[in-house]
Amino acid sequence: MQIKVKPMGAYQTNCYILSVDNKDYIIDPGIDATPWVKANVKNPVAILNTHGHFDHVWSNAKLKEELKIPIYCPKDDNFMLKNDPFGYGVEPSIADYKVEPDTIVEIEDIKFKFHHFPGHTPGCSVIEFRDIWFSGDFLFNGSIGRWDFKYSSKDDMIKSLKKVKKFNKQNKKVLPGHDRETTLFKELKHIDYWINIVKNS
Repeated sequence: MQIKVKPMGAYQTNCYILSVDNKDYIIDPGIDATPWVKANVKNPVAILNTHGHFDHVWSNAKLKEELKIPIYCPKDDNFMLKNDPFGYGVEPSIADYKVEPDTIVEIEDIKFKFHHFPGHTPGCSVIEFRDIWFSGDFLFNGSIGRWDFKYSSKDDMIKSLKKVKKFNKQNKKVLPGHDRETTLFKELKHIDYWINIVKNS
């Protein structure tokens, strides 16, 4: 197994390539990610989106077309791929698989679980592979995703933060959508703090 990462665009959104069993899975291909992805994959099989924000899906359409691979996106964020709701000029893409909340998908014999943690977006998810969480914009190193954007939800974020506390018996390496990696146990120490911050915002 190998994981490559490169921050993309002005927002420095982490694009990941997970290579396992000679298969390459592209996670959150952001702004201008296409050249880097194409230079670093040998056998691409799928694009996985943690959520629908433009800086995470910008290169979906081009990579899908050029690499002939499907897109997996949380069902509740699919509208963002199609409609560019923030008006940034992202090329529309269509998810081939609209992933239901908290479900396991098997792609070329490799299993991923999409843990649903809405709040940042309606479909915001963490993509689990073995002992790794690709956490998108839900959990960061020392922080959490914003809950004040269009289509965000303060109430959903609070519920999601309470939900993630239930994972306190299984540590994971957390690879977030921005900044450097962390661990689930490290971030769980601060969840009550963040719940208070969100409640009082």
